[in-house]
Amino acid sequence: MHAARSNPIDVSAVAQPQTEAVYRKVTWRLLPFLFVCYVFAYLDRANIGFAHLQFSRDIGLSDAAFGLGVGLFYVGYMLFEVPSNLWLARVGVRKTLMRIMALWGIVSAGTAFVQTPTQFYIARVLLGAAEAGFFPGVILYFTYWFPAARRARVTSIFMTAICVSGIISGPVSGWILNSMSGLLGYNGWQWLFLLEGFPSVIAGVFAYVYLTDRPEQATWLSDDEKALLLAELNRDAQTKAARAHGSIWVALKEPKFYFLTFAYFSVPWASIVVHIWAPSVIQKSGVSNYWHIGLLSAIPYVVGAVAMYLLGRNSDRMLERRWHFMASALMAALGVALLPAAANHAGILVALLCIATAGYLGMLSLFWTIPPAYLSSTAAASGIGLISSLGQFGGISAPSVIGYASTHFGSSAVGLYAVAFVSILGGLAVVLGIPARAISERRA
Repeated sequence: MHAARSNPIDVSAVAQPQTEAVYRKVTWRLLPFLFVCYVFAYLDRANIGFAHLQFSRDIGLSDAAFGLGVGLFYVGYMLFEVPSNLWLARVGVRKTLMRIMALWGIVSAGTAFVQTPTQFYIARVLLGAAEAGFFPGVILYFTYWFPAARRARVTSIFMTAICVSGIISGPVSGWILNSMSGLLGYNGWQWLFLLEGFPSVIAGVFAYVYLTDRPEQATWLSDDEKALLLAELNRDAQTKAARAHGSIWVALKEPKFYFLTFAYFSVPWASIVVHIWAPSVIQKSGVSNYWHIGLLSAIPYVVGAVAMYLLGRNSDRMLERRWHFMASALMAALGVALLPAAANHAGILVALLCIATAGYLGMLSLFWTIPPAYLSSTAAASGIGLISSLGQFGGISAPSVIGYASTHFGSSAVGLYAVAFVSILGGLAVVLGIPARAISERRA
């Protein structure tokens, strides 16, 4: 950031087309690769929902035990998320992403060889620990390149990787389960973990070669382009400095910090239904072919991608985050709460999953525009990581609740109603607990 002081530039004097051209250049340089990495991340995290259709009977897992295993991913994730983000701020994104992606790819592929519930639990904890820090690290990385008024759009595009992952994961995972069972003596679910795990290792190595840690280090930018970016980021930091918290310890004393944390706690509740339980819900509606289940499970992600982008664009245009988040939470709650009533109708189930997926993805992308605008630059690394880490309690509790309900009540309805209730509470936490004046942003 010191480069901006030694070579000041009046951003207001720069023609808007030139400014837009610089940001297009940065976006096209960074976003496509990070997008692909996030596709791999969700592929390796969520393919357990498809593997569950086969492997639970092979290793003796009940729905309750499966739910526990799903939740244990977030234990490892939570423990290592803040240290990973602090390490990224110290050593840079290149080294951090190489470590994260190589480790999670190896652990994901290794899950193919679990033989007991205990081994499954250990693999899930290790996968969470390996992946911890990727998402909050990228969110922090965006703050090094984009001012607040541009981040919702960039974040929304980045998060459509979740949709692409869902679109790819369904048909590919269904095909692997259907077609590769017995090949070379391995079950379909084992091939699933192997084939979807190793690409992450390759991407991690490439991240070290390809990415640039900070704008001032970018050899692919001219001196004027670097100066423009750094001056824009300085102005953005000054806007936040007037009202934002300068220390994470100060932020921790504020009730608003805990409203934010609870709001993020609500997001994994909806995600568990979308990413993990959707294949089982579709199967129980009467669809038995794994390939068909995969195709049907891909449809909600197409709808969700469009909805998330439109919500992000409208949120940037209005520079309003809170009520957009609330609207998304209501969509997620509505879609999830109505699933039990359509349990035997695959078409209606898919339509409801479209609504739930659009709501969940809207919550996820919009939420992460708020903490960077609320916290100062000095608190962002630890603050973003801490909020994300504490919010992972939602990922621990939600699958356990749904799995317990499925095992002990013979239906997941009670668990799904709980998901809808928590989603609504998360929306209320933002609109009632975070005043609009607490979010410091300026227009581009």
